[in-house]
Amino acid sequence: MGKTVTICFTNNKGGSGKSTTCSNLGAAMARAGKKVLLVDGDMQLNLSLAFFSEDWVLEHAQGENNLYYAIGKQADLTDYIVHTPYENLDLVPSSTLMSSIEYELFTKWQREFILRKCLQRIKDSEVYDYILIDAPPTLGGWVMNILCASDKVIIPVEASPWGMFGLANMFEFLNEVKQISPELEVAGIAVTKVDTRKNYFKQTMETLHQLESIYVFEHVIRVDSSVEWSQDNSVPVVEYKKSSRSAKEYTELAEEVMNRVSR
Repeated sequence: MGKTVTICFTNNKGGSGKSTTCSNLGAAMARAGKKVLLVDGDMQLNLSLAFFSEDWVLEHAQGENNLYYAIGKQADLTDYIVHTPYENLDLVPSSTLMSSIEYELFTKWQREFILRKCLQRIKDSEVYDYILIDAPPTLGGWVMNILCASDKVIIPVEASPWGMFGLANMFEFLNEVKQISPELEVAGIAVTKVDTRKNYFKQTMETLHQLESIYVFEHVIRVDSSVEWSQDNSVPVVEYKKSSRSAKEYTELAEEVMNRVSR
């Protein structure tokens, strides 16, 4: 097993399909035989809900075996890992208390690197091929923490009239982070919630391809009701309905991501 690659999924605009992309790429990578650790960095708990029931997620969110308590103690995340129902796929669950993490980080020494420190032992062990982190839809100290702990960034963008709103701010923020974490790289933009019948899909792709030095993943994710049904059942669509269009698209995107970040 080679070096562990940490990938952050971030977009400061909500509704971009960030958590859905993170969960399904992780599940697709695991199905491909890769060992994957998912880290739920969002107080909305969506990444955790992609694999576990609401009761289970809320129980962990209100307890002490979650990311919030690990960050507070600046503890090794190894002890906070739970196994999902799927082979090769583990999770560090989130907490609703993550809403206060910005305030709590403010007074910490080298606060931008706390998550990196908490993940260091796991990365050094090279037990996992990939660590995928779901970031909240904000730009601030906690997202900076997540980015500083990552090797690569994937930005999910919704193919809609509002999908690219704030993208310039996202890139400005990434440039700020690179001042203190220069090894961070943007792996690319993943286009989600695509309706190929709409003109704005073509407009979105044309605009994204005009961005200088930013890769746009070839495999896009189209709108598919199977995704909503899978979320309602707390099962990633690549496991819920393997024959669905979305399952196929996420599997193809996962292959493209793995090929790109392994270069």
